[in-house]
Amino acid sequence: MITNEVQERVSGWFAGRLPEEWKTESPRVTVDREEITVVLTQPDVALDTEEGEPSEVQVAEARAGRSRAFREETRERRMEIAREAEHRFERKVSWAVRIGDREELWTHVAAPVMTRLRQPQRLVLDTLVDAGVARSRSEALAWCVRLVGQHESDWLAELRDAMGAVADVRSKGPDA
Repeated sequence: MITNEVQERVSGWFAGRLPEEWKTESPRVTVDREEITVVLTQPDVALDTEEGEPSEVQVAEARAGRSRAFREETRERRMEIAREAEHRFERKVSWAVRIGDREELWTHVAAPVMTRLRQPQRLVLDTLVDAGVARSRSEALAWCVRLVGQHESDWLAELRDAMGAVADVRSKGPDA
């Protein structure tokens, strides 16, 4: 369980450690047991075209190009900061950038998760595999988790906050 204190420590450290020119907005820092993900927001691209308003395709490609350039330009510094954070917090660091409505995650941890499922749950996964939505049961399960995360994000955020508050209270208890 990641406590609010752990989240605050990690977020605070990155806020102080990241170069100012990378912080158009405060970085979004997410922490779990294995990984710290840092999402940096950069200014949106401005396009001038002879035809007037740029097309959605032009804007999307400009954002992709700017994202790639930012990744290359910051690689050395990001690796240095990641090494420091990995040593300090004992978790891998992953990086992403947000430009306009495009968010690109460059590195991330894919942690295996073991689970036991009864037949009704296995049938759900097998249906997704048989329909071609997923190539395997594990991919189908990951698809289901992403779908729940997209559609229940507010509820999950409230649940995480509540769990963090409980963990903070426990850490201050008599056995602390």
